[in-house]
Amino acid sequence: MPGNETNSILTSASLFSHVPTTPVLLDETRIVDCDCMLSVGEVHEVLDQAWADIRTGRASGAKSVMSLSEATFWQEAGYEIRPSEFTGERLGWKLSCLYGVNPRFAGVKVIGANAFNRVLGLPRSRSTFILMEKFSMQPLAIVDATRLSAGRTGAYASQVLRLCLAKADRINVFLFGAGPIAGAILASLAHSAGERIARVHVRARRLESAKALQASLSPKLPFEIVAVEDNRFLADADFVITATNSVSPVFADGELRRDACLLHLGGDEVPVETLRRILRQGHLGCDDLETVSRRNSQSLALQYSKAGTTLEALGPHLGILELSKTADWGLDPGSPVSVTCVGLPMLDLYVVAALYEKYLAAG
Repeated sequence: MPGNETNSILTSASLFSHVPTTPVLLDETRIVDCDCMLSVGEVHEVLDQAWADIRTGRASGAKSVMSLSEATFWQEAGYEIRPSEFTGERLGWKLSCLYGVNPRFAGVKVIGANAFNRVLGLPRSRSTFILMEKFSMQPLAIVDATRLSAGRTGAYASQVLRLCLAKADRINVFLFGAGPIAGAILASLAHSAGERIARVHVRARRLESAKALQASLSPKLPFEIVAVEDNRFLADADFVITATNSVSPVFADGELRRDACLLHLGGDEVPVETLRRILRQGHLGCDDLETVSRRNSQSLALQYSKAGTTLEALGPHLGILELSKTADWGLDPGSPVSVTCVGLPMLDLYVVAALYEKYLAAG
């Protein structure tokens, strides 16, 4: 069949025809100058496609993390007198690599992080993404994905709210954390459910951080933001979100409303008592059992690894739900829900690819 062979060759050639010889460098300045940063709405739209492809197996990926010794940092960096400033907080000194493929692209995100960076006036973490053409695996772009990464993480808030509080109105939110992820969470909620949210209380390790977030975002968002220094308003919250760097739970189970929906985006922030109660009375979920289990840095995974087993092994038997498997969890109205999300690498691939295509379209 010579004709078919020729068509096949032409099709194969066209797959590689757009691969550049030199990848474009999209740092923060160039992204702004080219006006190709994705809006919150664009991030939500591309992530909807990402989740659809993840659930059908068209997109896949994995994550690897090297966590470094905090004791070694204090000793080798020459800051032996500074640890007291970080009491109760993880440095989170780590090097992470997230990689994934979809039908058109492949990519690798490299993250360097250390909470000590704030002393140096630097971001806690910085993400660099290498976007590649899938078939040749040649690099198309090297992208500063720090803001995009925060946006894709913040978008989890809208997805979980849609799952758990689809019919609720006048929603009160309690947010632990005041960093870039917290800002992205509020922007995401404003875009997807701004008219349904009554108030957001924000608590951070330092009250001035919560007040700074309130001052910067209150004029831009359609709901009230209130900086608080304790958990007294936690009992009024329909939706509780944790996005901190704490080494221990940031609330006690008795402080929560019994039917509250909980989204966990940080480290070991949620009491074991809360997870056990919600498993009995409602639903536990995560973005992906295997990824959360193997990362083993969040409360959901840690409760099992500390007992000598794994979330990956027990999760299916306990009925723990996964965003990576289905978009419809069939939740019981009024029952408590806790969702733990570690951040899937395929999501980064989709938002970076969308930014790259926006850059190409801008000429």
